[in-house]
Amino acid sequence: MEAQFFAYAQMRKMRTVHGGDLSDSLLRLTADQERKLLSRLARARLIARVRRGLYLVPPRLPLGGAWTPDESLAINTLIADRQGRYQICGPNAFSRYGYDEQVPNRIYAYNNRISGDRTVGTVNLTLIKVADERLGATEEQKTVDGETAVYSSRARTLLDAVYDWSRFGSLPRAYDWIRADLGARRVRPAELVRVTLRYGDVGAIRRIGALLEREGINERHLRKLAQQLRTPKNPIPWIPGRARRGKVDRRWGVVWNDHA
Repeated sequence: MEAQFFAYAQMRKMRTVHGGDLSDSLLRLTADQERKLLSRLARARLIARVRRGLYLVPPRLPLGGAWTPDESLAINTLIADRQGRYQICGPNAFSRYGYDEQVPNRIYAYNNRISGDRTVGTVNLTLIKVADERLGATEEQKTVDGETAVYSSRARTLLDAVYDWSRFGSLPRAYDWIRADLGARRVRPAELVRVTLRYGDVGAIRRIGALLEREGINERHLRKLAQQLRTPKNPIPWIPGRARRGKVDRRWGVVWNDHA
């Protein structure tokens, strides 16, 4: 039955199989036979379960008796099934742009459909559900298999390292990343300000505004950020998790606790 399934899938050039597909095919399986067959193939790692009733099928019989989809195919299939959007972010983006040498063993992605951890084949995914308006500022990367992976842009990745610091553990390292990219002109101040205003929150605006002023960035860029702030009553620490001891920057509402 397994051989017949793969012969049929390759003849039809099927990349995915939904529950019910095989009962209406030349295989003429009952619903119970189909369920048991797909479950057996997934356990043997000959196909990959995306969710209940949806499986990815390799383009040819896997060598060595096991197969798993690549990361891009896994996330593209999972999110497309929910008619959603996503962008790979956090540790994967840090690695892509050379900020962190550590290669993560799972994919982190903002998306507008699913929250929580998922596994497709051997691909581990951490999916962070956000509002539609928080998706954007992306770059696409083609894989050798012809898939398109969507990543947060360099500027967006720097913003998220400040905005989502508690999730990614990225402060204070992100400040050095921003300084280096500004100095090397890999990121323009105007672009960083633009993505901060569109996708950041008050805390991110405060910290990035304070950093840019420290770096001597043109005042016209700083004013765009400052206009979005009210006079802060409770200054936030420059480095989260440290004691709020240090000079207070009244413009940005930041306590310079980097020497505390």
